[in-house]
Amino acid sequence: MAVAFTKEESFETASETLLPDRPVSPHPNLVTEAGLKALESQLQLAREAYVAASTIEDVNERRRQAASPLRDTRYFAERVRTAQLVPAPSSIDIVGFGSTVTFSRNDGRVQTYRIVGEDEADPKAGSISYVSPVARLLMGKAVGDVVGAGDQELEIIAIS
Repeated sequence: MAVAFTKEESFETASETLLPDRPVSPHPNLVTEAGLKALESQLQLAREAYVAASTIEDVNERRRQAASPLRDTRYFAERVRTAQLVPAPSSIDIVGFGSTVTFSRNDGRVQTYRIVGEDEADPKAGSISYVSPVARLLMGKAVGDVVGAGDQELEIIAIS
């Protein structure tokens, strides 16, 4: 077949198919049991999406559709590979990884968060990363302890 009859990849197509890798945190990849299961599930979904995209006949469209799942597969494979499973806390005396902590702020708000790994953190759903500023302040503290967070003070009122 002559070159004149082949589809050449345009600059736009190339930019859509050569996605940069998702950034990987420099912190240890600590995970709860649920966090590890979620990473494994996301890896499986990314692999399935890549396989589905691989069946598209048009080469440029196949590359476009496969780019994101391929990037996600690399990311989640690395996160599963480096995951360090942390057992559930054995004590509710001190805030640790996997603890759910309730604290009050000096402005009257009361908040409850579970301290988890970076990939499973979702503040709107009640979980924060162990490397977040608030989690770092709370780790190792007990009920009744008060910690400063900028112009706020946080008092731990419950640990579970």
